[in-house]
Amino acid sequence: MERTCPACGTALNSPLVCESCGELLEPEPGLTPFAVFGLEPAAEVAADALRKRLLALTRRTHPDFFGSDPGARRRAESNTAALNEAWDVLSDDIRRANWLLGYLGGPDEKAERDMPQSFLLEVMEWNEAVEEARAAGADTDATRTLTTLEAELLAERTSLVTRIREGLLPLPTDTDRLVELRRLMNAVRYLDRTLHEIAELRLSHASSR
Repeated sequence: MERTCPACGTALNSPLVCESCGELLEPEPGLTPFAVFGLEPAAEVAADALRKRLLALTRRTHPDFFGSDPGARRRAESNTAALNEAWDVLSDDIRRANWLLGYLGGPDEKAERDMPQSFLLEVMEWNEAVEEARAAGADTDATRTLTTLEAELLAERTSLVTRIREGLLPLPTDTDRLVELRRLMNAVRYLDRTLHEIAELRLSHASSR
């Protein structure tokens, strides 16, 4: 059922505010990140359009515009927080995919801990490379190893994100596909942890020179 503004009767594009008359709304509980922006759940979100939508809604809901009305300011603060939380999910490929997996009934990272089988051998090699660089300290070879490994992991991450995005087109419903997507996302989580570890090693090496 199409929602309309209680103040002016205009059809609403967002549950947070009427973009016709500026009336702040009390959104229903349990809004999805997509609903906050007036969108249907989808694997792909146009980044430029999403940012423009964020700016447009932010201009309508910012608390500074409602300083003289405590009730309106409270709603503005709540709606702005909901808008920012939804943006954090929708603007990030992995966060968006993670939300969609839950929405579609797929397993979370606790229920499905595995990574793709083809990925596991590479994990062993990457772990060994990190440990060798850690043991070598701040010498030139260790720095070169970290630089090469970092580039390899970033390239692998890009490839995995592409596979996840493609696997969500169209939005899947079969269990096997949802499980495989979770395994790919587990692999991305591993890469992110390892990349963070490499960054810390770089800082440690730099400070010891």
